[in-house]
Amino acid sequence: MSYISMEYVEEWLKQLLQLTGISTNVIGNLDAAPAIGVDSQEPDSYWLIIDETNLMPEQIRMLTGAGGTVLDAMQYLANSVLNLHQPEHAHTSYTIELNSYRVKRQAEINALAKTAVQEVRFSGREVEIRSLSSAERRQVHNFLKEFPDLETFSRGKEPHRNLVVRPAEPPTDPGY
Repeated sequence: MSYISMEYVEEWLKQLLQLTGISTNVIGNLDAAPAIGVDSQEPDSYWLIIDETNLMPEQIRMLTGAGGTVLDAMQYLANSVLNLHQPEHAHTSYTIELNSYRVKRQAEINALAKTAVQEVRFSGREVEIRSLSSAERRQVHNFLKEFPDLETFSRGKEPHRNLVVRPAEPPTDPGY
């Protein structure tokens, strides 16, 4: 669990937004948002919700970025800066949400993962899922751990790193 208070984290993001010229509130939430799989929410995960009530549609688009790139960048910055000088056991995962983007994206990722599971099971061949951020790949890896007949790994280098789903290798017989 983090040694940093939720109020400090909310204020940190609020100040970051002010540096971009956007003045709005940030609401911290310790409750897990809907995840792509049952019990796949990370422990010690804080959701920081940017209040879009008084934001113009252009501001929401700018803060989200194409494909969520700006939200991802702010989230990466939050996770890097807010966990700096914290003991590893106290690191916290911060998720920044705006206009339900993350919740909608998780539904998309859930559909991609389920489709990949069906395709691999039907064809017996690996399926590569493209266009996922590292956090999204981690979500799919965690979600698919529930399927013992499948295995996942990442292939390639950023920004072209993809998630691969394939039938699990049968355990090797030690030959005793």
